[in-house]
Formats: sequence, C-alpha cells, structure tokens
Amino acid sequence: MPIVRIADLRLKARRASVTCNVGGVPVGSSHPVVVQSMTNTGTADAAATAAQIAALAAAGSELVRITVNTREAAAAVPEIRRRLADLGVAAPIVGDFHYNGHLLLTEYPGCAAALDKYRINPGNVGAGRQHDDNFRRMIEVAVAHGKPVRIGVNWGSLDRTLLTTLMDENAHRAQPNADREVVLEAMGESALRSAALAESFGQPHDAIVLSAKVSDVRDLVQVYRALAASCDYPLHLGLTEAGLGTKGIVATTAALAVLLHDGVGDTIRTSLTPVPGGDRAEEVRICQQILQSLGIRHFTPQVTSCPGCGRTTSTFFQTLASQVTAHIQQRMPVWCERHPGVEQLKVAVMGCIVNGPGESKHADIGISLPGTGEDPRAPVYVDGKLAVTLKGENIAGDFARMLDEYVEKRYAAR
Repeated sequence: MPIVRIADLRLKARRASVTCNVGGVPVGSSHPVVVQSMTNTGTADAAATAAQIAALAAAGSELVRITVNTREAAAAVPEIRRRLADLGVAAPIVGDFHYNGHLLLTEYPGCAAALDKYRINPGNVGAGRQHDDNFRRMIEVAVAHGKPVRIGVNWGSLDRTLLTTLMDENAHRAQPNADREVVLEAMGESALRSAALAESFGQPHDAIVLSAKVSDVRDLVQVYRALAASCDYPLHLGLTEAGLGTKGIVATTAALAVLLHDGVGDTIRTSLTPVPGGDRAEEVRICQQILQSLGIRHFTPQVTSCPGCGRTTSTFFQTLASQVTAHIQQRMPVWCERHPGVEQLKVAVMGCIVNGPGESKHADIGISLPGTGEDPRAPVYVDGKLAVTLKGENIAGDFARMLDEYVEKRYAAR
C-alpha cells in the first residue's frame, strides 16, 4: 500500500478543496480558516439567543450555530434574525438539526429561509428507507432555499445500520480489524456516502461541508486525515465533548494543531464544557489562539512573557506582563479601526537577563527586566535594537506610552 505523505494530504485538503459560501463567508480552498461557535441558550428564547450570538460574533466568531430542536425553536429563528439585524450583527447563523429536522424545515419555511446553513447528522435522521426519505426532505429544502449543508457525523450517534454492515464485513475478513478501526471507517463512509446522496438529491457539490467528530485526540487525527485524502469538500474540525477547563483546552489544541499544521481543516470550533455562568466566548478565543500560535491567522498582538524562576526574585515582571496585556486589549478596538495589521504585532515582557534581551530583540518591541525589584533598570528593544533603558517607579506607564507610539508610527493608516 503506497504511503500517503503529509504534504499530499495538505495539497488534497486545502488547495484542491472547493469553496462553500456560508452567508457570505467563504469556507474552504485558499480562504482563511473560519472560527465557529455555538450558543447554549434555549433557541425558543429569541432575545437571549440573539444576545449570545451578538456576544460570540463580537468576540470574533465568524459562524454561529444554534440548536433547532423544537417547533418553538424553529418559530423563533426569524425573530432571532430580526433582532440581530437591529443590533447590526451579520454573522451567518447555522441551524443544528437532529431527529426532526425534516419536519421543522418543511413546516417552518421562515426558519429555513432565515438560516444560512443547515447541520445534518446522518445518524439521527431515521433508519432504513425512512433515513433516505427524511434526508431527502432536508436536502430538498436546502436546494429550494439555496442553502449549504454540513453533514456532521459524530461517533456518539453513528448510523447504526452502516456500522452493523461494516462490522459484519469485518468479521468475515481473514484478519479482522479492531472494532475501533471499523468505527472510524464507518464515520468516514457515513460522511462520504451522505454527501454523495445529497448530491444525488440536487445539492451542489460546492454547498457541502463535512465533519466527523470524536472525543479522542488520536482518533480525530486519524479519521480526518483519511477523510481529507478521500474528498475535496471543506472540512469542519472539532474535538467533540472536549471537556472542562484545562483538559478541554489542551485536548482540543492537541488535536486541531496537528491537523491544521498538516493543512487539514477549513473551519474549527472548540467544544469546551463551560463553567457555570462562564463566558461562552472563551471557545472563540481558544480557536483564535490555536490559529495564531500556528501562524495561520492573526487576531491580536502576541505578548511573549517568561514563566519566572529563581532568578526573577521580584514579581514586578508578572505585574508588568499583566498590565501590558490589559493595555493591548483595551486599545485593540481603536487600533483595529485605525491601524490595519496591528494584530501581527509581537511584544515581549521578560523577567531577567538570561533570555530577556534575546527575546526582546526577536519581538517588534520588548522590555527586559533585571530580575530583582531593587532599583529596576529595564532596557527596551525596538525592531531588534536597544532604544532606551527605563528606570524608576513608572516603568509600566513609560513602556505603555512607547507601545502606543510604536503602533502609531509602524501601522499608520495609508
């Protein structure tokens, strides 16, 4: 069997993929990887859902998915769209359908028209002949309204008929594969067969996005590499049920970073379990940071700062790093408007003389502290060269002023 090289996967998944237009946002081909999120409000509550969509969009979510699971939810979708228009929010809205999507999309044409894309789980549209009939009804609505679809396979709700068939076939092999391998094979098959079925029902080839989500990092990498090598559809990446806090962030980053570095993936989401009352937009910021850390996209200036050690006997550099980061966040709304490209700015705040000068020189603008708090003297490097040595009690304020001046000069509007 010939070896499939990473470079080949990259060419197949990125350069050869088609472009799917989702409410004016291009997904796929050479277009930027799109950040996506999902609300957790009851969709029937139009006011709460519109408010959360607006918050997610403000945080940088370029697509927002909502659950459409009841008649009340479907009836609320046009009102959600109207409220967003009143707020000036134009982020495309994706409807997430399971079990009864064929009914809701046909019974509520206002919902079907207001959404920008439909997410269909082929494992939850019925079994046997009913499966194809229900799937056909959803695709026919998509075709009638000119809407793209995401065919989203999930191993927690995999098409049982297909899985049983593949398991039976595997059992009769001379050397059967492990059950896990068959499940991953079934996921890819489900996505590809469903896409082919959708096209047979009239859905355009360039109006289909595929996903195949699992909750294990290694399995996700395997299934998406295989899927990317088998088709040219845009792919939506996400580690499903990623988990809470550090576990969810690390697992998602580990999985998505490998695939994105390979060139696999056109839109991403972090399925992080939120803490009670937590900020839903955290999943947006995680996606942005993954893309920015890989150098794929830039959203905000990066601040490099050291962790501290026995050489940094003062915590002043920690306070300074926090203050610089807060200053950048506060200034970004104005900077983004006045200074295009500022999101690529690199800032360093270092705590001692070992790596501090070197890191500061690598940044666009950086400050290096001596490690102690007594009579601190902090050299500032601008574009790799020593510009000034700050000292005294107002080092933080002086550096913030220099940072503002640097941005004004380097990113002056042309």
